[in-house]
Amino acid sequence: MNDATPYDHVGDVEAAIARMRSFHQSGTTLPLAYRRQALVRMREYLRAHEAEVLEALRQDLGKAPFEAYGTELGIVYDEIRLCLAKLGSWARPRRVSTPLVHFRSNSKVYPGPLGVVLVLSPWNYPLQLALVPLVDALAAGNCVALKPSRASQATSAFLLKMIAELFPSTYVCGFPGSADMNDWLLQVRFDHIFFTGSTRIGRAVMEAAARYLTPVTLELGGKSPCIVDKSAHIKRAAQRIAWGKGINSGQTCVAPDYFLVHENVADELIKQLDLCFHRYYGQDILACEEWPRIINRHHFDRLRGLIDTHSPAASIAFGGRSDEGSLRIEPTCMVGVGLNDPVMKEEIFGPLLPILTFKTLDEAFEIIRCFEKPLATYVFAEDKAVWHRVIAEVPFGGATINDVVIHLANNHMGFGGVGHSGMGSYHGKAGFDCFSHYKSTLRKGTLLEIPVRTPPFRDKIKLLRLLMR
Repeated sequence: MNDATPYDHVGDVEAAIARMRSFHQSGTTLPLAYRRQALVRMREYLRAHEAEVLEALRQDLGKAPFEAYGTELGIVYDEIRLCLAKLGSWARPRRVSTPLVHFRSNSKVYPGPLGVVLVLSPWNYPLQLALVPLVDALAAGNCVALKPSRASQATSAFLLKMIAELFPSTYVCGFPGSADMNDWLLQVRFDHIFFTGSTRIGRAVMEAAARYLTPVTLELGGKSPCIVDKSAHIKRAAQRIAWGKGINSGQTCVAPDYFLVHENVADELIKQLDLCFHRYYGQDILACEEWPRIINRHHFDRLRGLIDTHSPAASIAFGGRSDEGSLRIEPTCMVGVGLNDPVMKEEIFGPLLPILTFKTLDEAFEIIRCFEKPLATYVFAEDKAVWHRVIAEVPFGGATINDVVIHLANNHMGFGGVGHSGMGSYHGKAGFDCFSHYKSTLRKGTLLEIPVRTPPFRDKIKLLRLLMR
C-alpha cells in the first residue's frame, strides 16, 4: 500500500512530510473507526508474522522467543488491546465546571490530534519501542513518520516492510536509517517529536526541535540505582535482580545499573546472584542460546573496557568472561567499586553489576545524588519505612519495590523520565495524552445578558467579590 520512495536529500523528506500534512488536514484520521481499523490491522499483521518478528529479534540481539515475545510483541499487543478498549472514553469531550461569574455557560475539554508526529526509535527493544508510541499516536488520530534504528537491521527492515504493506505513506511513513536521515528529519517541521535513546542524542533532538518550537517527548536513560536493604528477602532479591539484569543482557533503559547494598547482606546477595544466573542460563552462560548478545562490536568493546579498567580496590566477584565471536558477555559482578571507576561514569547498558555498600540509607541517598535523576529506582526491603523514604527522598522517573523493571509493563500508569532521564510520559492513557492536544472550550448562552461585567461599574465590585470568592 505504501509506495517505496527513495530519500536522497532533505528535500525528499520535506516533500513526504508535506504530503502527510495534507492528508492529516483532510480530516481522514479523525473518526474513531478509522483509528481503530489501523490498530486492528497492525495487530492482525503482527499475529500473522510472529515467526518473522521473533527471528528478526534473534538475529539482532540473540533474544530467545520467550523473551522476545514477553518484552516486545506481548507489550505491543497489550497496548493495542488497551487503546481499542478505551479509545471511545479517552476521545470523548469532557465536561468541566464553570465559575458562577460566567453564568450562564458550560465548559468542555476536547481531545484532538497534534498533526504529523515523528517517532525516532532505538535498537535495544527495536519492535516495542517503535510500535508502542506508534500505537499511541495513531489512537490519538495523528499521522506518523517512523524512523527505526540502523543498528537493529533485521527488525528495522521488518518494521519498514510492515508499514509499507499496511498504510498509505501519507498516513504512516517509514524512513530507513542512513548516515544523514536523522539530520534530514530534524530539519523538517513536525507537530511533535518522540525520541527514545541516549541523553546525548536527546539534547540534539531538543535543540533541533527548538527551531520550530516543536514539543518533544524524550525517553532517555541514566544510572538507575537498586537499593538492597538489610531487611530485604535476599534470595528473592537475587532471583529478581538476575532476571531483570539478564533481560536483553542488560541492554534495557530501566535495567538496574548499579547496586547499593547494605554491608550486612552484601556477601550473601553476591553469592545468591551467582547461583541465580547459573540456574537460569547454565554453567557455561556464554554457550547458552537463551543468553542475549550485545548489539554490535562497538558496544561489546565498550563493555569489555568497563570490566577491564577499574581501580586497584575493585575486583570481579563472578563472571568477567566474554566471547568475541558471539558478542556475548557473562553477567559480571564487580565489588569494591568507587564512584571514580569507569563503570560508574556512564550508563552501563550491559550485564555488569557494580556493587557499592552502605551503612545507612542516608549514605545510599548521598551516592544517588551524585548522579542525574534516574529513569528508574528499585528498592528491596521488607521494612515499609525504607520504601517510603526512597519514594519520598529519591527523584526518579518510575520505581518498583521488591522487583525490577516491571513497572514499565503496566500501561495503566505513565512511563517516563525526569530531568536528564527524560521528559513526558507514554503508555496507555498517558500515551494518548502525549500525542493529543486538549482544546479548552467555553460556550456562553445567549438567552440572557446580565450587566455585571460591563461599564458603568459603580458599586458592582461588591457583587463581583461575592461571585469570585
